[in-house]
Amino acid sequence: MSDLPTELKYASSHEWARLESDGTAVVGITDHAQAALGDIVYIELPEVGATLDAGSEIAVVESVKAASDIYSPLSGEVIEINPVLEDEPGTVNLSPYADGWFFRVKLSEVSELEDMMDASDYQSMVDES
Repeated sequence: MSDLPTELKYASSHEWARLESDGTAVVGITDHAQAALGDIVYIELPEVGATLDAGSEIAVVESVKAASDIYSPLSGEVIEINPVLEDEPGTVNLSPYADGWFFRVKLSEVSELEDMMDASDYQSMVDES
């Protein structure tokens, strides 16, 4: 597995979140998740304006292997989706932590970030599975 970015927070369901300086958070899936899925061929992203609850299903990723639900690690409102993924979903396979982000959310509960794992804890969870 590649080195995990330490500035991110991680969910046990293999999503990551990065708090931005404007108080929003960017969300995507981990390198571990994209590797397990295989070649991603389609992503159904949430609608801008959708209200999220932490732990709720928010997106669907279809790969050559299967379709998988993606869960929101945080509560808030979707304010942006990654337009690149509509035409180039495989971007997630190539760059899960940078170009392959899924959506940006205006947080309703910033404290939920504290409930997520840091890189070390996430790596330990993956290693144990």
